[in-house]
Amino acid sequence: MAVLAFWFGLTGGVASGAVLQVQAGQSIAAAIAAAQSGDTVQVAQGQYREHLVIDKPLTLQGIGRPTISAGNTGDVIRVHASDVTIKGLIVRDSGEDLTAQNAGIYIQPGSDRATIQDCDLIHNLFGVWLEKSADSRIERNVITGKRDLQSAARGNGVQVYNTIRAQIIDNNISYSRDGLYVDVSKDALFRGNKIHHLRYGTHFMTTDHSVWENNESYLNQGGLALMEVRNLTVRNNITWGNVDHGIMLRTIQDSVIENNIVAGNGRGFFIYDAEYNTLKNNLVTANRIGVHLSAGSYKNKVDGNDFIDNQSQIKYVASRDVEWGLSQGNYWSNYSGWDQNGDGIGDLAYEANDVVDRLNWQYPLIKLLLSSPSMQTLRFVARQFPVLRAPSIVDKHPRMRPLNQDWRRWSDKQPPAAE
Repeated sequence: MAVLAFWFGLTGGVASGAVLQVQAGQSIAAAIAAAQSGDTVQVAQGQYREHLVIDKPLTLQGIGRPTISAGNTGDVIRVHASDVTIKGLIVRDSGEDLTAQNAGIYIQPGSDRATIQDCDLIHNLFGVWLEKSADSRIERNVITGKRDLQSAARGNGVQVYNTIRAQIIDNNISYSRDGLYVDVSKDALFRGNKIHHLRYGTHFMTTDHSVWENNESYLNQGGLALMEVRNLTVRNNITWGNVDHGIMLRTIQDSVIENNIVAGNGRGFFIYDAEYNTLKNNLVTANRIGVHLSAGSYKNKVDGNDFIDNQSQIKYVASRDVEWGLSQGNYWSNYSGWDQNGDGIGDLAYEANDVVDRLNWQYPLIKLLLSSPSMQTLRFVARQFPVLRAPSIVDKHPRMRPLNQDWRRWSDKQPPAAE
């Protein structure tokens, strides 16, 4: 052991809490094997071609951002112990086997309280794979996938499966398949992440009692996809420039979606089979469609939102009206009513769609006739004779002014071209 201590620059003896130092050209794996529980393995700046396995509680720390490369095979680092911290490293070049789930850092089941901080995870199939663990923290990392592969052949930036109390904070994730793929987990926190140039910024399923806040999801195929979940808090996020949706709420219940900015997407919100949720104080602006609502999404409280300059404010085809704005009212930039008593609330109800809109969505070829006099006449007649009206989103208390006074900051966002 004295020889090993000299080789690795051991300080403080071999007791728990010692520091083992690895210089360029030496073996990180040998240092890990020599370490005791609670030790720190410090890796000096340099290039290391290794596959590492951490099987005891310890800290693996980079000094000067050393690079560990797996040479495009297997995992770079595999952890199967609790209380492991990995920080300050460049971790790159995992294999490309989706079946084997090759990853930059693979946290095996039962490896609780893992911490990954301040690392660059580059050109890995999966950036971090986190499975069947508790109280792990993935923080301040830059994660980029194998962008030379087609999207379907890539892994995800961070894969979170069957976990409790995972915290994913302040990461920058791009060019993987999905930025965050989260499934069968609970009590998670996702805060301050930037997620861009992906299929979905997040693919979030069956993960209840969790918080999604202060994230920015942009220039993806889809922004936030929140599906088959309950009791989420989704607040203070920004999602812009996504081809399909900014925020998808699919089969979601008992959740609060508030104070988000949803700008310049194909669809701002896509709400499908969603009930007993509260959507409040969101800015929905400059999207091709502000909200696409379908599949029985009736029993939600939608209040205090600003719908500004969307090409179509609402797309809704159903058999009955849905009333929004029951307590506070929403702001609609295309509202054509008036406020005769000056109380800030429109005197006439806002109706999002008419019979021409409904025909357009049901029979797309009608788009060819939308500018014709016959369609304009039908729209005028439908407004004059309620018997011809189509079921719509109805806001009986439309506000005359937006709550978000900074909305013009987002007005120049343009939705991607429709495919």
